[in-house]
Amino acid sequence: MGNREWGIGEAVRPLPPHPDFMESAIGLPIPTIPHSRLPIPKGRAAGSGPLPLPPTSMLRTVSILLALAVALPAYAQNQARGRRPSADTSRAGRDTGAAHRDTSRAAGPSDSLRISAIANRPPVVTHHTMQLAGQPLHYTATTGMLPVRDDNSGAAMGYIFYVAYTKDGESDPAKRPITFVFNGGPGSSTVWLHMGAFGPRRVKLLPDGAAPAPPYSLEDNPYTLLNQTDLVFLDPVGTGYSRPAKPNLGTKFWGLDQDISTVGEFIRLYLTNAERWASPKYLAGESYGTTRAAGLSGWLADNGIALNGVVLISTILNFGNSEQSRANDIGYVNFLPSYTAIAWYHKKLPADLQSQSIEQVTKQAETWARTDYAAALALGNALSGDARTKAVNDMARYTGLSTRFIDDNDLRVPLGRFDAELLRDQRETVGRLDGRFTSYAIDNGGERGSFDPSEAGIRNSFTPVFNDYVRRELNYKDDAVYWILGGGINGRWQFPEGRFADVTPALERAFAKNPHMKLFVAMGYYDTATPYFAVEYMLDHLSISPAARANIETGHFTAGHMVYIDDASMKSFRKDLTGFLEGADAGGEAGSRK
Repeated sequence: MGNREWGIGEAVRPLPPHPDFMESAIGLPIPTIPHSRLPIPKGRAAGSGPLPLPPTSMLRTVSILLALAVALPAYAQNQARGRRPSADTSRAGRDTGAAHRDTSRAAGPSDSLRISAIANRPPVVTHHTMQLAGQPLHYTATTGMLPVRDDNSGAAMGYIFYVAYTKDGESDPAKRPITFVFNGGPGSSTVWLHMGAFGPRRVKLLPDGAAPAPPYSLEDNPYTLLNQTDLVFLDPVGTGYSRPAKPNLGTKFWGLDQDISTVGEFIRLYLTNAERWASPKYLAGESYGTTRAAGLSGWLADNGIALNGVVLISTILNFGNSEQSRANDIGYVNFLPSYTAIAWYHKKLPADLQSQSIEQVTKQAETWARTDYAAALALGNALSGDARTKAVNDMARYTGLSTRFIDDNDLRVPLGRFDAELLRDQRETVGRLDGRFTSYAIDNGGERGSFDPSEAGIRNSFTPVFNDYVRRELNYKDDAVYWILGGGINGRWQFPEGRFADVTPALERAFAKNPHMKLFVAMGYYDTATPYFAVEYMLDHLSISPAARANIETGHFTAGHMVYIDDASMKSFRKDLTGFLEGADAGGEAGSRK
């Protein structure tokens, strides 16, 4: 009930099956003997029936070879655990290839041999140099897949694609932090945080985050986190190149709890293979990725993996706090200050409010929303006469909408209607991810816009740039579809039945088990995918100790959902993160910055 797909992309509908899904979402065949690779005679096709029996003189040789096929992999695995990596292979890459070769599913008619071959091969390791603050930064990129296995059978249920960046010259993992990064959706790849925020290379955009004219290009990222922490960008199953081992295994991944546990298992396996258990550990998630990160903070704490810090960008932890419905007035209350911010940006407010700063005007809107507006909504149909007229006039003052429109909507204006109505007199529609962005209203009489103008340009620029980057710079060759946003999840995301999804108990549990954990929460004033006042409402209602609350830091930015595509906001955000990471590594108190 009331659980929507949040973040980049349209939020209300479940992601539909894609016609290419059956071809691309495949796994690997079950080997007769785990880890073995028995040769097939030349000229004989695989699967063409049993081989003829060998001559008697060969039986003894075959018996010896079979015994070795069983024994040698176990010996090799034990040796691998103790040996050091070669100079050209990362610790993560060394064991990952072996993990990929231990596959678990039967080949079927929907298998794609090209994906099987790619998932079988070891990760690709490349070496790079970027310029950061006028100095060269040398780093290694490791690109590949890790399997997610069934706890009981050990069978691979799916494969998670990742790109890991490690700074060269760092030899002590106990002193080198590592951060696991992901976007949300559900159904979104991690291309946005990877190529827009924290990776060493980023998509070149205009200063306000808008896309330039194509073709699009890359540049060194002056705000990368790589100088402070190693980075692992991962795509949950059904996004990017990540696939379930069989199409019918998608339900093992596509749900609130399933997603948390499978990404948690990826993190455990990566820490093991890369020998990074001693490193300071962080999570960074955006949008539904914040849902995942908060849930993971509790899951990891329950499984003996304590985090130093969590970064949440455009947060949604309790879906009820921003669900707009007649039975849930708090959703309308929590959207109101974002409506004010967007109306202020487009100069739709009265002169006295328009002359104030964004911080000042939203503070006034917050006060009205939590007091008079909340009280008016609570009265329901009992609100009448002068009291109703005053409430309608006040809401018009803080939203830039007409009193007639507000009255017709019973003081409860859904987001889609606000986006379509605010600039209807200019025949423009306002963006959902970022209310500063607008587009021509194709149907100016419609109840809502036909698309989100703040998404269109971003998606069109990130898609070709990543597809070029992963092939030509990371040398990762894969002709499967990289599911940027939607299309890879074949079915409905499984949320709890009969209640709003809420992962705040997991975050509370993580703080209770590890009171040293730090939390940074970034919010954009113009974001109506995850409105900032709903985030503040959630933080104010966390059941945590005063000491844990002192470890929460917040940042408010004059940007939308993707605070990092706005250059001025990203500069401020990166400055905040510098202090946050230094404080979390040192175990100091972060405090609150607003």
